[in-house]
Amino acid sequence: MRLTPKSFRLHIGLFGRRNAGKSSVLNALVRQQVSIVSEVAGTTTDPVEKPMELLPVGPVLFIDTAGIDDVGALGQARVEKTRQVFDRTDLGVLVVAGGQWTDFEETLLAELRARNVPVVVAFNKSDLGRPAAELLEQLASRRVAWVETVATTGSGVPELREALVAAAPEEFINTPPIVSDLVPPGDLAVLVVPIDKEAPKGRLIQPQVQTIRELLDADAYCVVVKDRDLRDALDRLQRPPALVVTDSQAFLKVAAATPPEIKMTSFSILLARQKGELSQFVEGAVAIDRLRPGDRVLVAEACSHHPIGDDIGRVKIPRWLQQYVGGKLEFHTTQGHDFPFDLGNYRLVVHCGACMWNRREVLTRMLRCRQAGVPICNYGMTIAYTLGIFDRALEPFPDALATYRRIRNSL
Repeated sequence: MRLTPKSFRLHIGLFGRRNAGKSSVLNALVRQQVSIVSEVAGTTTDPVEKPMELLPVGPVLFIDTAGIDDVGALGQARVEKTRQVFDRTDLGVLVVAGGQWTDFEETLLAELRARNVPVVVAFNKSDLGRPAAELLEQLASRRVAWVETVATTGSGVPELREALVAAAPEEFINTPPIVSDLVPPGDLAVLVVPIDKEAPKGRLIQPQVQTIRELLDADAYCVVVKDRDLRDALDRLQRPPALVVTDSQAFLKVAAATPPEIKMTSFSILLARQKGELSQFVEGAVAIDRLRPGDRVLVAEACSHHPIGDDIGRVKIPRWLQQYVGGKLEFHTTQGHDFPFDLGNYRLVVHCGACMWNRREVLTRMLRCRQAGVPICNYGMTIAYTLGIFDRALEPFPDALATYRRIRNSL
């Protein structure tokens, strides 16, 4: 049985000064020696991840970070890695040693709260020093939960677990659906899954697996076919399906084979809705009309992979965009959690479906794009727009379709 993917886990980030005891707190929470513990400040270098079940919340991912007060050139690199963790943190643990609280801790707390991330303060090493009563009153007045711990002995750790459960954000408990609200119980969805040389041998890719599982959980049916077999599969059905979902790369072929009265979209667009804000992606798609030859486009891939053949993000999307624009564009590609701090040089960001990520990181990137005034679009929506079938691909989402038509009418 496969482990729960990271994208379904509540991301809990541990932040604080060097030697505050973050690694000890993590080890105590998971009851394992996950992070190396030492009296030497700065022992933790890269973020350390530990998946586990935190009942009754469910699957979580703890992320231990390097001290954000690290110094020197190497220390600065560690700090940058830690700051990347902010972008994907659903729930923050601010570890403070011995009751110490200065402008540094206040800044960390402000960083998390500015992102609307719930925070639990762990006053660790409380046997060496306790927080001032005035500070605890101030935190309580700001509705910031706090716990006193001695991670090395386990003191206060059960209370910390309880505080984390209580602080779990509502949006994690009630995650936006992928497809279940579009296909009623007892109804049918047809899933089009091309099998090409980039398809993983012996298995389906994550969005396809997630969609199938959600349909089954919602008491709906699904039929899985290759793109070349779609027309035959539809002809065999006694009644039309509620929805056809395709891999975005087969959009044109599937659109031609699907009768206009049957709603159609792609796995990537379903993820655009679940992971991000569909209206902002719609705005990003319309911004493709403003691209001119020579403009710079950032292609952001969430997961690292070795591109082969007609890679979707490095070959196909650049080709379709350049055909649409009518000239050469300058493409830059990032992978994983790397993302430029300065987005001002780009006229468009094209992001993958982020099937392996949590919603928080996608929303953070969308916010950064909005703050920089740079439009952002999703792979599937970019493909649908450049191929001229955007209206069709948005038909299952009336609000997004209305947004698109409103924007077009205002131009």
